[in-house]
Amino acid sequence: MATMAECRSALDTLSDNLAGADGDVRRAADLDRSLSCHIRDLDATFTGRLANGRITVLDTHDGPPREKAEIRLAMTGDDLVAMVGGDLNFAKAWGSGRVRLEAGFRDLLTLRSLL
Repeated sequence: MATMAECRSALDTLSDNLAGADGDVRRAADLDRSLSCHIRDLDATFTGRLANGRITVLDTHDGPPREKAEIRLAMTGDDLVAMVGGDLNFAKAWGSGRVRLEAGFRDLLTLRSLL
């Protein structure tokens, strides 16, 4: 099972990857939205913002998200680490229910380029 430190490191790596992206991925990452990532097996949530092509983690707390972020992710820590490491395809994980992504319809359309 991935640790909180490994999950935080994976989010930092994802942020770096988004910042270095171009084309459709860069446009999708240029949203300015609140973001939460609930790590189900650790019952912990990272909250922050997706802005200027980066994910900035502002807080970490126990339990599910306390407030409804504009973009909400939920998955296990192992799945987060595997996705960022390239060992788990996001679209397949989302389609199978291993990863949950919730956002407004327009944001989902924009984020689809990340799939």
